[in-house]
Amino acid sequence: MVRILRKRNGRRLGLLVGAAALFLVTALLLPAGAVLPGSPSSFESGNDPSLGLGNMVHTGTNADWDTVQNEAAYQHLEDGDAVNTDDSFTPGQKQDTTCPAVEGHKNPPKDDFTDVASFTETNDSGGANDGDVYFYGATIRHAANGNASENIELKQGTSGLCPGSTDLLARTPGDKLLAIDYLGGGSAPEFHVLTWIASGTCFVGNNTAPCWGETVLELDPTEAEGGVNNATITALNNPIDGTQLVAGRFAEFGVNLTDSDIIPPGECEGISQIIWESRSSGSSFVSSTKDITIEDVNINNCGTVEVTKTNDDDSAPTGAVFTLYEGADTTGDEVGTCTVDAAGDCVNDDGTTTFPPSFVDLEPGTYTIDETTVPAGFVKDADLPDTFTVAAGESVELAYTNVKLEGALVINKNSTKGEGTDPVENAGAEFSVGGPDPSTDSFTVVDNGALDEDDTVGVVCVSALDLGDYTVNETAAPDGYGGAPLSEADQSVTVVDDTDCGENLPAAGATATFTNPPLSDIIVAFRDGGSGETSLTSIDCEGLGDSPDDLDADALTGWDDSVTHEDIAIDPSPRTITCEIVIDP
Repeated sequence: MVRILRKRNGRRLGLLVGAAALFLVTALLLPAGAVLPGSPSSFESGNDPSLGLGNMVHTGTNADWDTVQNEAAYQHLEDGDAVNTDDSFTPGQKQDTTCPAVEGHKNPPKDDFTDVASFTETNDSGGANDGDVYFYGATIRHAANGNASENIELKQGTSGLCPGSTDLLARTPGDKLLAIDYLGGGSAPEFHVLTWIASGTCFVGNNTAPCWGETVLELDPTEAEGGVNNATITALNNPIDGTQLVAGRFAEFGVNLTDSDIIPPGECEGISQIIWESRSSGSSFVSSTKDITIEDVNINNCGTVEVTKTNDDDSAPTGAVFTLYEGADTTGDEVGTCTVDAAGDCVNDDGTTTFPPSFVDLEPGTYTIDETTVPAGFVKDADLPDTFTVAAGESVELAYTNVKLEGALVINKNSTKGEGTDPVENAGAEFSVGGPDPSTDSFTVVDNGALDEDDTVGVVCVSALDLGDYTVNETAAPDGYGGAPLSEADQSVTVVDDTDCGENLPAAGATATFTNPPLSDIIVAFRDGGSGETSLTSIDCEGLGDSPDDLDADALTGWDDSVTHEDIAIDPSPRTITCEIVIDP
């Protein structure tokens, strides 16, 4: 994967770490070719047989600068030309300097960049060049320079910025310098690679480390190619800056960074900054650099993993933690962890990155991920732990769903006359159920006298509940039953996982039982025997318990007076009611 970190289109740039012009007296001449082997887009970074050397227009299905203008990995930078303030290395300083000094300078037109452009891609074909990273560069000069020379510093950036600079990264051991001489009028480019070292022998023998080391790698035509335009490029055929260019003003190259061992295969290494440097003359290592331009990039063969998570009940998945391990199981070395936020994005816990992605800078290979912290009330995705591979430059996207743990509770409604009999015949019982969070989970259940579609009487089952402790209360007795329940008014139950109102009924710990007595009515009535002379003085009943003592009396047809007592609750033992009737003599 290649991602441009910062674009500078339209800005005047400079401040490039100066590198010595690095060349050997004896050079390997590389004839320009059309396309580097394994180039994913077949990018024409060298001689195009049909259009000539060093042009910007593709042929057939191949890519060229005219086809990559809208690609994320393409970048174009403008550089001030023909001005006295063009950034340049301060003359006279040693090339082997960790942070070379920079000053404004007017460079010779043939060594003055007006524009630079770059494009990067990674081969993911699975073939012989799978994982190879390809880097293509182009420079436009103010004036023609047929035998152009330039250095391209490829910097890791792990040592931070140079003191006092806001752009220039300090040279770091392992940084590479790609030295290019476009000899033969641009038809025979030479490529050499040097490495910045912290200790050892320098290429310039009288210098001391840190410096560019004495080991120089020569690139062959399968690893690098390039050329300078040998004919005029019209403005119409110039997608980089849209101007007409005479022969010798445009130079381009392509390098397989993997085969060149600049980004070694199978390792996570990358380039975060490119320094473009023009040199004043041909293949002389000590020739001084002139114009410089800086470009921030992210070129690497590292993989990334992006993790997202959802809950199957659409609730916020906050709190889950994923751990990534090397290898095919969770016994491998731990790579790192990420924590899921409310949006479902797993954010890297090392503090260096934020979503996306969750894990970065991964070497190609096999990895295993697992959800090592599962939020309460959920079970992790059945696919976890999950083993997968990461290819060079690949971004792997992983998504998992947590399953909510749910259970059920049962309410038994009994009568003192027997379990589950009359209450189902006289519906109307209501129960209040308060959940783990009483402020949000309380609800009322009305006894329907059945367990799901079963015919079980006197039973209420409530399913799809969050796990945890609940409080159940009978708020209304069934019709024909009354008084306080003989069991406790509030009962506590615990809802556990894998219970429902079907085949997995809750056990005793998730069952509440309420028992009510049936209610009774009595009528005490008085009537004159026919003489017309007797009259009722009073009727007074005792032993009614919680029943009202003197409810309104309604005369019964044919009776003179009567007293009715309704909804008399019966205690567990038989209740005796005594009524005293006083008749006027």
